[in-house]
Amino acid sequence: MRLRALFLATAFLAQPLVSTSAHAQMTAMNTSNDPYIWLEDKDGAKPLAWVEAENARTLPRLQNDPRFATYQAEALAIAAAKDRIPMPNQLFGRIYNFWRDADHPHGIFRWTTEAGYAAAEPAWTVALDIDALGKAEGKTWVFKGLTCLQPEERLCLVALSEGGEDAVTYREFDLQASEFVADGFTLPTSKQDATWIDKDTLLVSRDWGQGTMTQSGYPFVVKMVKRGQPLEKATEVFRGETGDQVSTGANVVVDAKGNRLVYITRGRTFFGNDKLIWTPAGVKPTTLPQRTRIAGLVDGQVVFQTSEDWGGIPQGSVASMPLADFVAGRGTPTLAFRPNARQSVEGASTTRTKLLVSTLDNVRGRFTVFSHGPKGWTSRPVMLPDNAAIDLASVTDRSDKGFISVNGFLDPTSLWTLDAASATVAKVRTLPAKFDASRAVVEQFEATSTDGTKIPYFIVHRRDVPLDGTTPTIMTAYGGFELSRTPTYLGSTGKIWVERGGSFVLANIRGGGEFGPAWHEAGRKTKRQIIYDDFAAVAKDLSARKLTSPAKLGIYGGSNGGLLMGVEFNQHPDLWRAVSIGVPLLDMLRYEQIAAGYSWVDEYGSVKNPDEAAFLAKISPYNNLKRGVAYPEPYIWTTTKDDRVGPQHARKFAARMKEFGLPYLFYEDTAGGHSGDADIAQGAKLAALQMVYFSQKLMDAPSGAGAVTAAR
Repeated sequence: MRLRALFLATAFLAQPLVSTSAHAQMTAMNTSNDPYIWLEDKDGAKPLAWVEAENARTLPRLQNDPRFATYQAEALAIAAAKDRIPMPNQLFGRIYNFWRDADHPHGIFRWTTEAGYAAAEPAWTVALDIDALGKAEGKTWVFKGLTCLQPEERLCLVALSEGGEDAVTYREFDLQASEFVADGFTLPTSKQDATWIDKDTLLVSRDWGQGTMTQSGYPFVVKMVKRGQPLEKATEVFRGETGDQVSTGANVVVDAKGNRLVYITRGRTFFGNDKLIWTPAGVKPTTLPQRTRIAGLVDGQVVFQTSEDWGGIPQGSVASMPLADFVAGRGTPTLAFRPNARQSVEGASTTRTKLLVSTLDNVRGRFTVFSHGPKGWTSRPVMLPDNAAIDLASVTDRSDKGFISVNGFLDPTSLWTLDAASATVAKVRTLPAKFDASRAVVEQFEATSTDGTKIPYFIVHRRDVPLDGTTPTIMTAYGGFELSRTPTYLGSTGKIWVERGGSFVLANIRGGGEFGPAWHEAGRKTKRQIIYDDFAAVAKDLSARKLTSPAKLGIYGGSNGGLLMGVEFNQHPDLWRAVSIGVPLLDMLRYEQIAAGYSWVDEYGSVKNPDEAAFLAKISPYNNLKRGVAYPEPYIWTTTKDDRVGPQHARKFAARMKEFGLPYLFYEDTAGGHSGDADIAQGAKLAALQMVYFSQKLMDAPSGAGAVTAAR
């Protein structure tokens, strides 16, 4: 089993604009005249001084609020609670768990036996203490997972990040001895990936020096590294191209029968990539479609997830093919599961003898076990709670035993054992409630978007909420990259917000994967305006039902969700009184030149394409701010260590608002990477700051004050 750092990790390599039309020339001219280019120098002294001054203005406003200390303490208590479920990772014949609490803010990687894990209070043995390691080495190490040599799983590469960046250092670790291997494999910090071939051999993609990273900062050269060999002696086995949008890297899948497939994925675009088979004799291409990915290997069958039609298999399905046929480049795929119009495949995994498929049915989790036989695949549903998010917590090809986690907005996470052989489950642990949900209820409604499409959304609110538009409400969505948002336990949001009478809304807008690839495709590139229309339609539906009103509605989102917030802030300033814009993309005319931006051209489009440039110019939040508009006062936040989206967007947006004399709050944390979670204290602080902002804007505001009035 392997645990990897997030796929979207890269650094910034500037690329000059290519002007292929009059519009592209105009775009280049506009960006070259940008007065805040200097804020793109992420770690420069002048930008950091600007950040310090902005923080000094914003933090007193939020931290001096008497609610801040309470909110922070409540968020920290939930994040650090010792009664949380220690989520299992089946590895090396043991149960491993990564754990953070007040005593271990950066975490410990620990293990117990399978029998020990079944106990009410497992006896844990610490394998690696990240806090102690950081203290000894004078580093702020953040654990980013590990990848282990199959099938024994004793030797692993541990990924460590400095301060939460996506760039990592790999170090070889011995699970049997619970220590780093003396003179073992060490790969210095880079945006990188490594795959075990045998105990003395790795396939590594990383920054090998000049000319080995894509324009978005991903590695595109794969080399073979031998034990004891200096990196400069590594042998190249495959090379992508500088113009590739994403990374090139090796992967390995195995099954219980000893079958193994080593393949290289070349990320030509974010959603489209080549798959090539690696053998000691060399690398050869496959005919696998660009948007179909390898999900696993079981009983000699290679399992695939499709995001496009392939050989009679419709997009959004799960299919398979015998390994021998796949390697030989012959044969046709066999269908395992095809979703209907209101379903989507969330993931496919394999056990010793079974295929596990998690799906959404109208944004409600389902789980199915598939068996392969002479006549193809047969299925058995797994009986789990309804109206919940269902996730595979752990699985291994060594056994048909696994773990599933189940939770809902008001239902604390529960852990279930899975026997895939019989498709049966049993609940073994339940998280104690972290907020009082006794007076709350979850409802699902639909809003009608501008093209007539029904957009589902969930709302969590008090049973006795008055239908007069006075309920303080916060609403979020993501709307991109075919990622689904599901009903997960509210935790600190429930404690800080819902318990105090506020409502919470999750909108399942297009751009996500809630209803399969078509739901995503409907809002990709120049079709993206429909995503923003969907979100606004939900807000209007909330007001029409009198569940809230613009005077009492706040919205928030991060990353691509931060872009969503920026667009909604510009296009509909009258629909909300509070807008929290987190680690966002906001300058869509220069996003390709900032951090990992170039890798997302497949999602957003490019300024090098005239039609896409025209659309980006139309929706770019930074470029569409206007003087004199009565915008709500936003809270814009980011982190200096974010090497994925980068803090540059948030900085420039705030600077432009200041130039225009518009009210805003800006905060930049100095650690935490894109996810803002270098340790549990940072996560609690960021949550408290945002909730104080919403409380000031929505809880304190008089019911009759509209978004425009309140912003002043």
